[in-house]
Order: sequence, then structure tokens, then C-alpha cells
Amino acid sequence: MKKILTLFAAGLFALLPLSACGKTEGGIKTLRINEVTHSIFYAPMYLADSLGYFEEEGLKIELTNGGGADKVMSAVLSGDADIGFCGPEAALYVLLGGTGDVPTVFGQLTKRDGSFLVSRKEEPDFKWTDLKGKEILAGRRGGVPAMTFEYVLKENGFTKEDINLNFDVSFNNMTAAFLEGTADYCTIFEPTASEVQAEGKGYIVAAVGDASGEVPYTSFIAKRSWLDKNGDTAKGFLRAIMKAIDFAVTADPDEAATYLYKQFPDTSYASITTSLKSYIRIDSWQKNMQMTEASFDRLQNIIEAAGELPARGDFSKLVDNSFAKEAFEGLK
Repeated sequence: MKKILTLFAAGLFALLPLSACGKTEGGIKTLRINEVTHSIFYAPMYLADSLGYFEEEGLKIELTNGGGADKVMSAVLSGDADIGFCGPEAALYVLLGGTGDVPTVFGQLTKRDGSFLVSRKEEPDFKWTDLKGKEILAGRRGGVPAMTFEYVLKENGFTKEDINLNFDVSFNNMTAAFLEGTADYCTIFEPTASEVQAEGKGYIVAAVGDASGEVPYTSFIAKRSWLDKNGDTAKGFLRAIMKAIDFAVTADPDEAATYLYKQFPDTSYASITTSLKSYIRIDSWQKNMQMTEASFDRLQNIIEAAGELPARGDFSKLVDNSFAKEAFEGLK
């Protein structure tokens, strides 16, 4: 409820006069995108920029890092961003809070958890039941990574007494804590998971996304009022990313890595390539960018099971697939 009230309060800023959303210069419109974090997991968005697909649609992307879904949603509600990129649960909390101009999910990029379970020892025959009695670093309490992991354990027969998740370490410090000796396992995103394994400091034993099933992990969200005025822009934006998804899954990962390097200059080509292979293998990206009601229900099941959902949200009030549907059909 604290999340809902915080985001609802931020929504009040949307009532204040704001500068025009985006600028148009020389026929190119600038879109202000606030992302939850900067990650290779979101490769298609960056590829769309590097490959010129946004420019083909008459768009230029101004990307900022929100550093958390609540901050992304605040930027959207206040008008500081045209589009927010984060988990749809952030918009769900606002919907439940009763905001008038509800943030609307108009496109979905990732369709499963992107973290990998890393063990201190090699476990070629790993089974989820092997985690009974073990300590796991899985993220902050109430965060979707931690809630998804807890859901996976429950789906594999764990009771509350069997689950030993360490919520005391912040998301950004989890890997460092694990390498310093905290816990038996840690969930880690790429490229860090593969880098830890390459250094012999841990071993990838499972992909959380494989076990959780399809979940709308990250989506593009905008205020309904913005979408009503900028529908063609929203479709062009999604079209560019759909082209990039197709490129990501069909091109040689080594080639795709060259287009991502400028976005991740501190990460080696080898690590970027390995990350792409990992995310392609687990079928990370929603090719038509339309959210299914079944996956939305699973997300609510995950949040509800963790005790973080005060009420169920209505799919039709939160998600508008028409933009992604038209963009996808246009590409076909």
C-alpha cells in the first residue's frame, strides 16, 4: 500500500502545467524514455537505436536510467518522461491507487525472468528440490525478482518453512556479497552470471525464467492521455523494437554484440555475446510485444503469493495491445 500511495502522490504532479512532450526537429521527434535499469536483458531496445530503426520511424531516443520501477513511474506520471520502461506491476499499483490518467501498458519487451541461479559448486544434475535448507540471495523483499524466485520454489513443492531467502542485501550488492561468502546460491543477471562462472567463482545451475514460465517482466508504459495524442508515434516506436527483436534472434550473436558495445563500453564483446546467447536460449523477448492475459494473471499470482498485492487488477484497464497489434501486423 505504501507503494501505491507514493505513486499516487506522484501522479498529482501530472495535473500541473508541463512542457510539451518530446521535441521535433528536422522531422525527427525526440522520445524521452526512462528505463528501470540498463541491462543487456533489454538488448532489442538498444539495438533498435544502434541499427537506425528508430530513425527510420522518424524518432530519436533520449534514454535516462530511473534506478527503480517506482522512480520510472513517477517520471511518467509527472511528465518528465514520455514512456516508462519497467515491470507492469508499477502501473498496476497506480491503477489500484485510483489515479485518473492511468499509466497504460502498450508494449511488452521481456516475457520471463532474466536471472540465472548461481551455485558455489558445480551441479550438473541440479534439481530445484536441492535448494531445501539452503540460503539464497534473490533480491529485495517485494521486488519482482525475489517474488518470482519464491513463486518458483512454491511451485516446486516448497513450504514457507523450507524457503530460506536472504532479503537483507540490496539488489546491486548481491553478487559482491555472494562472492564474499554470503549464502549458498545467488540469482544473477547476465553478463555478470557468466563472468562469475568464467572466473571459477560460481556455477550457473538453472535459468529462473525457464522455471517461472512466461511473466510480463518489463513493458513500455505511458499515460493514457499521451497515447491518445501520440498513437502513431507509439506504433512507430514499437515497430522499431520489433525489427530489433527479429535481428537479435536471427543474426550471429557476435555481429549483434558489435552494435551493443557502445551501450556497454565496460563489458567485453565476449561477455555481451555470451549474454545474448543466454537470453536467446531462454526465449526472453515478446516478438509481437502484446501482453497475454494469462501471463498477467501469473504476475498477479506471483505478487499475491508474496503478500504484496492488496487486490487484483483488471487486465483491460491496464493493458492496451492495439498499438503492438497494429505495429506487428504492419511488419508482416
